[in-house]
Amino acid sequence: MSEERTGGLSTAANRMKGKVCLVTGGGSGIGRAAALRMAAEGAAAILIAGRREAEIESVAAECQALGAQVLAVRTDVTREDDVEGLVRIAVERHGRLDAAFNNAGFQERRAGIEEQGSAVYDEVFDTNVRSVFLCLRHQLPVMFAQGSGRIVINASVSGLRNPNAGLSLYSASKAAAISLMRSAAMEAAPRGVTVNAIAPGRVVTDMMLRSGVGDMSAVAAGLPLRRMGKPEEVAEAVVWLLSDAASYVVGHVLAADGGFLAS
Repeated sequence: MSEERTGGLSTAANRMKGKVCLVTGGGSGIGRAAALRMAAEGAAAILIAGRREAEIESVAAECQALGAQVLAVRTDVTREDDVEGLVRIAVERHGRLDAAFNNAGFQERRAGIEEQGSAVYDEVFDTNVRSVFLCLRHQLPVMFAQGSGRIVINASVSGLRNPNAGLSLYSASKAAAISLMRSAAMEAAPRGVTVNAIAPGRVVTDMMLRSGVGDMSAVAAGLPLRRMGKPEEVAEAVVWLLSDAASYVVGHVLAADGGFLAS
């Protein structure tokens, strides 16, 4: 398998062999990279969810080329009917759900709190917190019934330490998502299901660029690695948390941040 088709990183380790997987926000960025990594590592089936149909169909085709059985499902994860339907499709088609990456997110345009309106607040918290609750609410019963499963939530270093002014809503929503994850992890672990989070740092994605990152070279210079991260690098950590290799990891926030939190 070529490095180009696996994101330019390591070749397949079959960590997802035979697993039925789900990725929300799978049309671009970290979601796309995670879906491709799952496919490269032997996932039996992947459901790729997102609002933009053309994007998720494109990613589905990429994953199918790597040998996975893939379905793109147009989904608004802030709507309970959509989330319930997404999980139902997984179970009806494949009989189970082994791994879920709840990745969908939204970051407001950088501005002071006094400049942010209530509509922006609603969009940030609906996408970054409500969607996590809805996904957990419908994914966990399936995994409880089968006695196993792994869930990873895409949080952010901003939920642990607000790195910049102007993203107050995003930072607060990611802190809430982390708290929700930890509570869910404590409830799920005795029933054989692990729930964890990934906390990306300065990773180049369309969402980050839309928020107004400013001088990326200056941002990169402030990181211990002196460079921005790639979605594929975060995907490696996501797939590890979703794999059996992380079977004893519960309620953890894994920072893939180039050393930002350590500096």
